[in-house]
Amino acid sequence: MAKPHIFLYIITFISLPYVFTLEGQSPSSLRKPLHASVTLSRTSWQERVTTPPLPILPLPTFSQLQWQQREIITFHHFGVNTFTDSEWGTGQESPSIFNPTGLDTNQWADTVAQAGVSLMILTAKHHDGFCLWPSKYTDHSIIGSPWKSGHGDVVQEFVNAAKARGIDVGLYLSPWDRHDPRYGHNKEYNEYYLAQLQELLNRYGSVREIWFDGAKGANTPNMTYYFSDWFSMVTELQSTINIFSDAGPGVRWVGNEKGFAGSTCWSTINRTSLSIGNGSIVDYLNTGDPKGTDWLPAECDVSIRKGWFWHKSQVPKRLSELLEIYYNSVGRNCVLLLNVPPNTTGLISENDVQRLKEFRGAIDTIFSTNLAEKCSIRASSQRGGESGDFGPDNVLDKDHLWTYWTPTDEDKKDQWIEFKAKTGKIKFNVIRIQEAIGLGQRIKKHKIYVDGNRVAEGTTVGYKKLHRLEKGVVDAFSVRIKIVGSRGTPLISSVGLHFDPFWHPKGKKTSQMVH
Repeated sequence: MAKPHIFLYIITFISLPYVFTLEGQSPSSLRKPLHASVTLSRTSWQERVTTPPLPILPLPTFSQLQWQQREIITFHHFGVNTFTDSEWGTGQESPSIFNPTGLDTNQWADTVAQAGVSLMILTAKHHDGFCLWPSKYTDHSIIGSPWKSGHGDVVQEFVNAAKARGIDVGLYLSPWDRHDPRYGHNKEYNEYYLAQLQELLNRYGSVREIWFDGAKGANTPNMTYYFSDWFSMVTELQSTINIFSDAGPGVRWVGNEKGFAGSTCWSTINRTSLSIGNGSIVDYLNTGDPKGTDWLPAECDVSIRKGWFWHKSQVPKRLSELLEIYYNSVGRNCVLLLNVPPNTTGLISENDVQRLKEFRGAIDTIFSTNLAEKCSIRASSQRGGESGDFGPDNVLDKDHLWTYWTPTDEDKKDQWIEFKAKTGKIKFNVIRIQEAIGLGQRIKKHKIYVDGNRVAEGTTVGYKKLHRLEKGVVDAFSVRIKIVGSRGTPLISSVGLHFDPFWHPKGKKTSQMVH
C-alpha cells in the first residue's frame, strides 16, 4: 500500500523569503499573490483603526485609579481622647474611661452613605496606644472598658456597618505609642507593631487603605520604625490595599492638615526623595514633581471641626469652608479625606450629620448639570481624523478615564477644544477639566478663554481640575480651553461648565475679563 504524501507548509506573514507549496508547484507562482494579499490586508487594517497614543510613565495602579475616583472619603477619630477632651493622649489613661453607652456604627455608616462616600477609615489605635479591638498583645484596649463589659469590638462593628452598606473600610494604626513600654526598643516594638498589623489585616476582611504617619512629640524616645517590613507585610496580607504615608507607596500626604493641595499638583513624585516624618519635604509633597518616576497621588486630610477628636465646645465648619476645601483638594487632582469624629455617646453629632448632608447637596447642585452638553464642540485637530475614536465629543460621555479627546501628534503648538452655545448664551462660574490619567498625567499649563477673553489659567489638571471664576458668573457664547504645555500629547477625558450658586467672590468685577 502506497504511503500518503506528507506536505509541509511554512507561512510567515512578517517576512516571506520562501514559500513551500504542494509537490510539483513552483514557490514563485504563489509567493507574489500571497504576499500581495497580505500587504493589501495590512494596509486596509491600518486605514480603519487608529490606536491610542503611547502612555507617559509612570502610570497608576488599578487600586490607585479606584481610590482617585472616590474623590471624598472619611476619617473617624475615636478613642480615649474622645472622653478626655484632648487631641493627643498621654498613654496613661485608664481603659475604663472609654464607655460610649449609645455606640452605633450603623449611624456612622448611614451618615457616610448619605454623603456619597465609599470609603471610611477608623483610628484603630491612636498615639495613646489604646486599641479599639481586643488585641491579644496588650490589655490597653476595650478589654478593660466597661463598654459591653469588656467584650466589645469597635473595629468589628465598624467593618460590619460599612460593608452592610457597600462601603469599603480603612484603618489607622499609629506608629507612635505613648503607652506600650516596648516603644523605644527597636526590635521589640517593631515585632509588637507587626503583630497588631497582622491581627487587623487577617481578622477583619478586606481593608482598602491603611494609614501610617510620622507624628510624635518632642520628647519621644528614639525609635526606628521598620517601614519596609511593615509595607511588605501589608501587601502580603491585602493585595488590593493602598498604603498611605508621607512616602506612600500607594498614596502620599499632601503636606498639611488644611485640606489644600498646591495650585500645581502632580500625581508623580520621586519616592527616593521622601521620608516619613520629615518636615522639610512638605512643599514637595504639596506639588509633586513633573519629572517624578513614581505614581503617588496626594490625599488631603482635614477635619470637619477644628480638632480631630470630638469636643463639646467645637462646631462643624461652615458650608462655604467645606466647599473651599473641596475646590482646593478634589479640584486640584487629590482625594479629600474628611474627618468626622463620633462623640462620647458613640454617635456622629447631629450638627455634623446635617452639615455633611448640606455638603453633599451642594456638590450635587453644582455638578449634576453640565451646561457644556448644550454646546457644539470642535477642536484644533483629532487623532485619527473624524473617523477615529478620539474626537472632542468624548469629553461629554460618562467615562472619565478611558475615552478622551486628543489632538494629532503633529498638532503641538495650537491645541484647543472649544464649546459654542447652540442657542443663546450659557451662564456658569465653574469650569471642570479632567485628564485620562490611565495613560499618565500630562498637562503642564493651560488657559481658558470665554468669548475670546482669558478668564482663567492654570498648570496641572490630572484627574480633575476645577476653576471657580474669580470674576464671578459669566454669560457667554463660547469657551475655549487651550493647552499650552504638556508632557506628550494631551488627553482630555471630560469637560464641564457648571453654575455654583454658593460662590460669591469678594470684590468681583462682573464685566471685566483678562485679555
